[in-house]
Amino acid sequence: MANVSHEASTQEVIRFRVEGMDCPGCATKIETAVSRIAGVSDVSANVTAGTVIVTPTVSRPANHTIVEAIRGLGYGVISDQEQRERQANPTASRWWQTAKGRLVLASGLLLVIAVVLEWLLPVLGRWPFVVATLVGLVPIAKAAWQSLRLGNVFTIEALMSVAALGALLIDAAAEAAVVVFLFAVGELLEGVASSRARRSISALADLTPSTARLLDSGEVRDVAADSLVPGDRVVVRPGDRMPCDGSILEGASSLDESPVSGESVPCEKRPGDDVFAGTVNLGAVLTVEVTRSATDNTIARIIRLVEEAQDAKAPVARFIDRFARYYMPAVVGVAVLVAIVPPWVVGLAWSESVYRALALLLIACPCALVISTPAAIAAGLSSGARRGLLIKGGAVLEMLGTLKIVALDKTGTLTEGTPQVTDICGFSVSDDEVLRLAAALERDSSHPIATAIVDRAGEETVDVPAVQEAHALSEHGVGGRVEGRDLRLISPQMAKEILRSHAVISERLTQLESAGKSVTVLLDGEQPIGAIAVRDEPREDAGEGLAALSRLGLRVVMLTGDNPRTAAAIGGALGIETHAGLLPEDKARRIDEWQAAGRGPIGKVGDGINDAPALAAADVGIAMGGGTDVALETADAALLRNRVGGIAELVGLSRATLRNVKTNVALALGFKAIFLVTTMLGITGMWIAVMADTGATVLVTLNAMRLLAYRFETTAS
Repeated sequence: MANVSHEASTQEVIRFRVEGMDCPGCATKIETAVSRIAGVSDVSANVTAGTVIVTPTVSRPANHTIVEAIRGLGYGVISDQEQRERQANPTASRWWQTAKGRLVLASGLLLVIAVVLEWLLPVLGRWPFVVATLVGLVPIAKAAWQSLRLGNVFTIEALMSVAALGALLIDAAAEAAVVVFLFAVGELLEGVASSRARRSISALADLTPSTARLLDSGEVRDVAADSLVPGDRVVVRPGDRMPCDGSILEGASSLDESPVSGESVPCEKRPGDDVFAGTVNLGAVLTVEVTRSATDNTIARIIRLVEEAQDAKAPVARFIDRFARYYMPAVVGVAVLVAIVPPWVVGLAWSESVYRALALLLIACPCALVISTPAAIAAGLSSGARRGLLIKGGAVLEMLGTLKIVALDKTGTLTEGTPQVTDICGFSVSDDEVLRLAAALERDSSHPIATAIVDRAGEETVDVPAVQEAHALSEHGVGGRVEGRDLRLISPQMAKEILRSHAVISERLTQLESAGKSVTVLLDGEQPIGAIAVRDEPREDAGEGLAALSRLGLRVVMLTGDNPRTAAAIGGALGIETHAGLLPEDKARRIDEWQAAGRGPIGKVGDGINDAPALAAADVGIAMGGGTDVALETADAALLRNRVGGIAELVGLSRATLRNVKTNVALALGFKAIFLVTTMLGITGMWIAVMADTGATVLVTLNAMRLLAYRFETTAS
């Protein structure tokens, strides 16, 4: 949309899944290395998703060239085939089986041996600690050298290497060994925390079964679900997950769609209804025709949108990145001054001043600060996706929490989108008789009012008689012969002359029309015998959803192209400010006027098609589309559950995420500020510095992960 749009690139991108990328420093190293490859236009590494997205130029680089560059930095690259095999045959990877886990065990063992040798053989002096330091430092120094070759000077590995070697030079070998061990532990904890966040996305992929029961020439056989193509037919038994997006050919059942939409109430499905991959068949056997390939089904599109959304940084995240680029060199400069100035000014021993400077270097790394925002944003996006709330990027997630006005379309957004019979009035016959005769006249019509009348007759199991000589009348009406009577079903306007002599009936019809209802009059010859009123009624959850928005402090308005009388009736019933009779461009102009008057930011909710101009004009466009392509791809956010209450859930999630970001930034900066001061004063040493840095990183990551358990309540936050 206009101000926070998720712009789809017109260029083809190459996506890689990377193992071992657990911190912002890892992402920076990979981005720097890959960006230097000829033919690469842009590269974005996503720590939480574990992906690297490369945008090539016209002279596209070979995939293996990119893979080699990433693996050269010490990271693993997983192919799509390997990813599918892991999903089909998941194996639990223990922490001690990882490279970081092995480094922790080796460093810890060497440190213990050094302590024991110092006690048993004091004649060895500090050498056991020197050996423990150097052995544990090898992989760290190797990573630092790889980054240095790419021009990345201020990495945590580089600072760690300088600090450890410097400690050895000033005869602080024991502390150097402890620092190397604590650093390894911190790296391991970061990896565990990142893996937990990554599983929130991969869990979505696990919703789709690995196999499907393909119906082929009357025989059923098991095939890989990702081999299904549009046109295939599959059999889905009770209790099975739907292996594809498709349409029901045979059978009727209730489906649990909560994995896709978050809706806890099962949905009744019949032949012709659409079904989505990952949903659970609760009732009878279904035969389903595949309508989308595995790479384009609902689950795959949701995963793709969530991962792409995590790449779209929020403004606060971009600010933190810029801040970190200046902050780290500044602290390194301060560390140099701490090493040089005190011995000259206050006569501090050189060994002590250098020690303080080395500890300061370890404090300098802004890992906790840099990851504080993207970790929270990623967790918020993932939490929303599991609830059926698709948000296209951190910028959108951030903007949602600042909205002041929410403008909603009427038809299909606040209302069901289809007319329903609201009143049946029998004048000289019973209400049931009016419905029975009207349904006979409308049985073969596809007009929305006719459909509403026939559906109501079906709901009440009315015995609808046959009609002869059925014909359409000019100006909205039908006629025919039913059970020997010449009947017409026409508008009050067409029956104006006949109704002049029926004041009571005319008054009743006027009351119905004043309530925004469309009325048809049933005539037997020239005698009015009944009337039926229909209206597109508000959604069941509309009132509660609007009340939740009001509790959040938002001004809620209706922008509709419907006539003012109908709009006023619906608006009055829902207690919402109404602007009616608007063309699509009028809705956009109204939003522009509010923005110019400083009443924004403004969110616009619609179906994503006829509201396109208004969705584009708004600060955030929200589509209610029930999982359609339009809902997923045309707006900044989409509500898969098609519930008005979902709008308040979006705003509540955004505000909770922003609170989490602020808490994380405060924790990261607070730790840095405290230990920068205590280190400069000589109160805390190097091992405390390492614990402060890695501890803060783990703490903000775990705090962000709390959003994965966010409770969606449409109440004020």
